Amino acid sequence: MATETVSAKPKNNRVAPPSMLRRHGSQLGIIGVGIAMWLSFVIAAPAVFTNANIYLAFMQTTPQFGIIAIALTFVVITGEIDLSFPSIMALGTAAFCLVTASFGQHWILGLIAGFAVGALCGLVNGLLVAKLNIPSLVITIGTSFLYRGLELVLMNGTGVPMTAKNYPELHALLRESFFGVPVQTLWMIVVLVALWVLLNRTRFGAHVFLVGDNPTSARLMGINVVSVKTRAFVLVGLMAVFAGLLTSIYGYYFWPTTGDGFLLYTIASVFLGGTSVFGGTGSVVGSFVAAFIIGAINAGIVSAGINAFYTQLAFGLVIVVSVVLQTVIERRIRRQSLTGR
Repeated sequence: MATETVSAKPKNNRVAPPSMLRRHGSQLGIIGVGIAMWLSFVIAAPAVFTNANIYLAFMQTTPQFGIIAIALTFVVITGEIDLSFPSIMALGTAAFCLVTASFGQHWILGLIAGFAVGALCGLVNGLLVAKLNIPSLVITIGTSFLYRGLELVLMNGTGVPMTAKNYPELHALLRESFFGVPVQTLWMIVVLVALWVLLNRTRFGAHVFLVGDNPTSARLMGINVVSVKTRAFVLVGLMAVFAGLLTSIYGYYFWPTTGDGFLLYTIASVFLGGTSVFGGTGSVVGSFVAAFIIGAINAGIVSAGINAFYTQLAFGLVIVVSVVLQTVIERRIRRQSLTGR
């Protein structure tokens, strides 16, 4: 009997590799779709997609929603969703503009105010969802109207110029290029690395996965589910304000409609990147890659000489195909882990 017990351990060790594959297997679909799409664009429009300028354009515009997608991954992994971040983008940036105007262009005070507003909005969302058990899909629609309405009232429906003359330090931080690489992408990489470490190398990140996988079991293990979900929403609020500042500085102007049009791009990046809509699994790296795929689709279609109306069709096909591939891969790896083959 003792011999049988010892000999069983190597068998268990052989089953371990499939579990690692299962953890990262959802990314294979998005990588395959991304490579296939890029090759098709290169074939259809070689003059455009062999030119470095198109990639510089992607690196300037994609971070405006990709940074939020990386943070939103945390919320979706917990099994929730946040639809209010476009309004938080506008409200936080409005707070920045109002404070800097009131205190003689002291942009650091403006940043503190803007990020404080973003964190407060995320805190409200998190408490309403986690503390009162209100479905996040419903309540964040409501808070989206609330935050947008508050921003419009504060700004009286008007915008604010954000030129290099008014904010030279912010333009140096958020709009310039370093060694030929747009600073927007460098910031996105910084956010990616920081949030990857937070998700995969900290107790909070482990709790995010546990809460999304089974909140009841997480509570029985002593995890504060309300705190975990609330902090995930606060993270989205902070990154939404940062993205709002990036967008406004890039466009030299803060518009009251800042954030409009980013909702579907951001959510599509999260789900296209392999994060499960049911929670419990996800990857910030997948959301990062998917954001650039989403950002490339429109330019690829137009440069290939295809009517821009086909953009939505392309979005739908890419998302459906990638999700199907991810599901098939996950099921196959799960089956292999159960059978040990």
